[in-house]
Amino acid sequence: MTIDVMFPYYGDVALMKAAVRSVLEQDDRDFRLTIVDDGYPDDSLPEYFSSLVEGDPRVRYFRNETNLGANGNYKKCLSLVEHDVVVVMGADDIMLPNYIGTIRKAFENPSVDIVQPGVEVIDENGKVYEPLGDKVKRRLRQLAVGRTSEALISGEPIAESLITGDWLYFPSIAWRAEAILKHDFREQYNVVQDLALAMDIIMDGGTMLVTDTVCFQYRRHRESDSSVRALDGRRFAEERAFFDECARDFARLGWKQAERAARLHLTSRLNAVSLAPKVVSKGMWDGLAKLVRHAVRP
Repeated sequence: MTIDVMFPYYGDVALMKAAVRSVLEQDDRDFRLTIVDDGYPDDSLPEYFSSLVEGDPRVRYFRNETNLGANGNYKKCLSLVEHDVVVVMGADDIMLPNYIGTIRKAFENPSVDIVQPGVEVIDENGKVYEPLGDKVKRRLRQLAVGRTSEALISGEPIAESLITGDWLYFPSIAWRAEAILKHDFREQYNVVQDLALAMDIIMDGGTMLVTDTVCFQYRRHRESDSSVRALDGRRFAEERAFFDECARDFARLGWKQAERAARLHLTSRLNAVSLAPKVVSKGMWDGLAKLVRHAVRP
């Protein structure tokens, strides 16, 4: 079973090369790496990507004629999927050498549609650390799956858990191609599109396997796109629209507890409150007003 590693790229060149290297150095060699360059302006890249393709038949490279943005490039990657299991990897994250092997073992269970493996968080310098948000993620994950090293979860319990607080690490997740291609990324979202995709699969009866086997390093930048969007309020406006949509979907399914969690969206409100001091220090008063509205609005 060849695993499709889709690699949407736009950003830091050195981190991208480290990410690519981590894929090519996997212990399990049965994968196909597809790089989709969203037009990053660097004159050194054509030679680099050409050398990758020429040096390894498992590598494909595409360059978008016009910049599609993150969501558009994710969708472009899915259009190129050809195998039964797919990963949409971050261009600055790191696969540990056991990643592909861990994913392959997980998908031996034919009922599995989504796999969330164990993840370490690293900073921009590659140092492992655990900021407060990731400590919260770890606790939410434990509450969802218990203390077992591996768990299969589905239905309303996982929907309620994830809508209470998203503890997934999207670039590390592997997906059954049939499931991800059926639902695709929702076009209207640029921050929560990964959670929306997982929720669509779960609401359609999909099953997630969560394993504690650490095989991936997720890079947490201090000034990531999502954190910048959070400070000026855009992230929370998008989250609120998504929560409202989920509440309606859960009500239709009769998932009362999940619907209640979507309307409350507690951790999202708390996150907005936690960012308020930073917004004040930057004098972003319009952003502060948006954070306050998100935190207290019924």
